[in-house]
Amino acid sequence: MFPVAAVGVAGYAQAKGVGLFVWLGLPIWLEVLLAVVLLDFLIYAQHVLFHKVPLLWRFHRMHHADPDIDVTTGARFHPVEIILSMLIKMLMVFILGPAVVAVILFEVLLNASAMFNHSNIQLPKLLDRVIRWLFVTPDMHRVHHSKIPSETDSNYGFALSCWDRICMTYIQKPVKGQAGVEIGLHEFNDPNTSCRLGGMLMLPFKK
Repeated sequence: MFPVAAVGVAGYAQAKGVGLFVWLGLPIWLEVLLAVVLLDFLIYAQHVLFHKVPLLWRFHRMHHADPDIDVTTGARFHPVEIILSMLIKMLMVFILGPAVVAVILFEVLLNASAMFNHSNIQLPKLLDRVIRWLFVTPDMHRVHHSKIPSETDSNYGFALSCWDRICMTYIQKPVKGQAGVEIGLHEFNDPNTSCRLGGMLMLPFKK
């Protein structure tokens, strides 16, 4: 339901004639392209913010406490984080005023990317290297879920891989290699906390 809210905001901005893209009057193809790229950068910046601000990290660490990264990890976020993320996205959509189709395409890209880059698959090295120039791959994002803090603070991108390179948060591979990377958080090894719904929902309030 939350992605629909962002689409609704885009429709409202278009109807009211507000937003950067409404004023610029760009060709629709260029507007869609720029909107998707800018919204993807917003997700990157927001992700960094949720790591760097202690209060926000308390909620985001539910995502990182998963000891076995797979496609379900891409949907494993605390309800508070989901609501905050949606409010930030809605504000950005209102400021930009992009075409509704741009927001729909972005939401499809974002959700598909979240499932793909959290999946427990390993692409052939050559294919991974080629795809990684444009999109985040599972091997690239798996580094971000390492228990080593310096690796956790890297590879924040969800869809486009360029932001980590531009902002110098990119790590090519984990220190222990893909087969040796330890997933999760050192402080939450109890399955009752990291793997059960009640424990996960209470995780932000634990020391």
